[in-house]
Amino acid sequence: MEHRSITIRGARTNNLAGLDVDVPRNRLVVFVGVSGSGKSSLVFDTIAAEAGHQLNETFPPFARNRLPKWTRPEVEHIGGLSPVIVIDQRRIGGNARSTVGTITDAWTYLRLLFSRLSTPHVGESNRFSFNDPAGMCPTCSGLGEVVVSAVDRFLDLDRSLEQGAIRLPGFGDGGYWYSQYADIGTFDRDTPLRDWSRQEREALLHGGAAAATLGHKPPKAYEGVVERFERIYLHTSDNLSERKQETIRQFTRSNVCPECHGDRLNEASRSATVRGRTIGEMSRTEVTELADLVHTITAAHVAPIVAALTARLAAMTTIGLGYLALSRATTTLSGGESQRIKMVKHLGSSLIEMTYIVDEPTVGLHPSDVESVTRLLEQLRDRGSSILVVEHDPAVMAHADQIVEVGPGAGADGGRLVFQGTFAELRHADTPTGRALSRHRPVKRDPRRGTGSLTVADATRNNLRHVSVDVPTGVLTVLTGVAGSGKSSLAAELVAQHTANVIDQSPVSTNRRSTPITYTGIAPAIRKLFATRHQVPAGLFSANSAGACPDCNGLGVIYTDLAFMDGHEVVCETCQGRRFTPDVLRYTVNGLSIADVDGLTVDQAVDQLPDRQINRAIGHLADVGLGYLRLGQSLSTLSGGECQRVKIAKELRETDRPTTYLLDEPTTGLHLSDVDTLLRVLDNLVDRGHTVVVIEHNLDVVRRADWLIDLGPGPGRHGGTVLYEGHVADYTDQATPTCQALVR
Repeated sequence: MEHRSITIRGARTNNLAGLDVDVPRNRLVVFVGVSGSGKSSLVFDTIAAEAGHQLNETFPPFARNRLPKWTRPEVEHIGGLSPVIVIDQRRIGGNARSTVGTITDAWTYLRLLFSRLSTPHVGESNRFSFNDPAGMCPTCSGLGEVVVSAVDRFLDLDRSLEQGAIRLPGFGDGGYWYSQYADIGTFDRDTPLRDWSRQEREALLHGGAAAATLGHKPPKAYEGVVERFERIYLHTSDNLSERKQETIRQFTRSNVCPECHGDRLNEASRSATVRGRTIGEMSRTEVTELADLVHTITAAHVAPIVAALTARLAAMTTIGLGYLALSRATTTLSGGESQRIKMVKHLGSSLIEMTYIVDEPTVGLHPSDVESVTRLLEQLRDRGSSILVVEHDPAVMAHADQIVEVGPGAGADGGRLVFQGTFAELRHADTPTGRALSRHRPVKRDPRRGTGSLTVADATRNNLRHVSVDVPTGVLTVLTGVAGSGKSSLAAELVAQHTANVIDQSPVSTNRRSTPITYTGIAPAIRKLFATRHQVPAGLFSANSAGACPDCNGLGVIYTDLAFMDGHEVVCETCQGRRFTPDVLRYTVNGLSIADVDGLTVDQAVDQLPDRQINRAIGHLADVGLGYLRLGQSLSTLSGGECQRVKIAKELRETDRPTTYLLDEPTTGLHLSDVDTLLRVLDNLVDRGHTVVVIEHNLDVVRRADWLIDLGPGPGRHGGTVLYEGHVADYTDQATPTCQALVR
């Protein structure tokens, strides 16, 4: 029997409260709800997880061990599934060989084109692959860069050898290599290196001819500091320890390869041209310009190659990535750029009847670019697949065939189906999203006046064209512009030229023990409260220390590695998941054990913990709209938007003096109603004397700014200039993307 719906009954994953829903197949369905409502638990942790698990079960155990692991959801019944492709916001990353060209297959088509048309002819397409020995540059092995010693960081000239003038690990007094320099009778161990002759310093670092002419020549087997460092750290095939990797990061730098100058290819491949350009020159050309160039190639025998390459480049342009170049390393792409690259890749697939799950595809997009993304989603749907999208942008909701809202609240107050229908019906529904869509936006108050300014002078980072701006202090400034216009580059220059606390979209550094209170630094105060009340060591109340359950080591669960089968995790029978020993749990404050405190929500803890300092610190989590989180909840269970707000709460707690804050798209992952909460937090920071600078596309945030700096007009080489500086209300009657979006 044909299934035209994904049927779910009794879903209880995370906070889902026995949710029942039928999700239509072959439709564009948008899932909405406040942050933490359970929509990701439904889409990713239930639908995607069950589909992934069932697909993996069709492979033998040995193969399953090498596939992504899916934890089966807690659900009574789920049917009508098809294989799932998840297009999330995780950065593509990859290794140093991964580029926009290789990840989209555009590079494959381009090198195939060169193998057929280039002059001089150099052979098959692998001769143009920097990942193949036949094509890669022999000096850099196809990386385009070489790692070299940062010799200028090796020495502290104001110290003597005895005082640790050689900064490298193991070379200071008492270090393993110290005697090879201080005890050979060649160098003065007591005199600061600044007072040495240039020849002596050269001999210390490099040996060779400089060492041979010294009055006290070093031993015949003498190695200069640089030679020894490179032999130990750079010319070894062993797996490097984390400590060695950190030393390499500290005392080396990457330089463009002196032979291929970043083209990655050998000399023969670098010299071949098509239409007067080498493949390296084409790879550095922006996608939009490259598409125009490729379109002029009319040779009949390469027509299929030209058509395939043109289609791939056109798709990248359509989705707002025309400013990228094929040589751009994937490790430098933002989360939003990575997600759109994945979407382009799937457009070229001939698979149908798939289920695509897309996580906030408008992240990082200017309002003027959202339409192109929705068209791409509709194309995937029209080719015969089901498209499930988690999104907060009303512009995407308006294109949905159906909308599913999960809520009504977050955490324990969410997890239920509160609406299912069309966008028009949602606008009149009495739900958090319906009310947010229908309410009238308040008129912007008069902008606050700055207390001074931070000058960014003559910025040329990336595509910035000698930009100079004054960022007012003591107010909220928003940087706007299309993706790739130079906003992040200008923000980076602000941080480089002035001191600022950056709250960006990088993941919160976590392990399975990390919780909101450990990350924000509140946990020690809670442990101290228990310790002081009962006159016992504070370590007893840490699940990482003396009070931890000995059987699960304070994790609350026991994990069993089953080799090539999926691992198995069960609640610890000894502590029943409470993580502490029975002796520790006997100590209480206001009738609460330390495990009970971990189970409190932020809002409950504010009312039940009898300590003003703790309440004030926990209150910062409530201030950013995270009152529903449990204090002991693992950060690994939080969404991207929730993690970013935890970062903001940490900054609220730690800073009292006037500080400059830079936030990178803080509305990522936020519901329309949560944006209002965020704006109150930003206003609170400004009211306390801080300077807040925000990179943002959300028009509600832009309209609340005291000062606006708009960059553009386009992305990449078409951007990098300041289009407007001033009050938002005065930005009218200009044909720029931001101005047009504001007046709609």
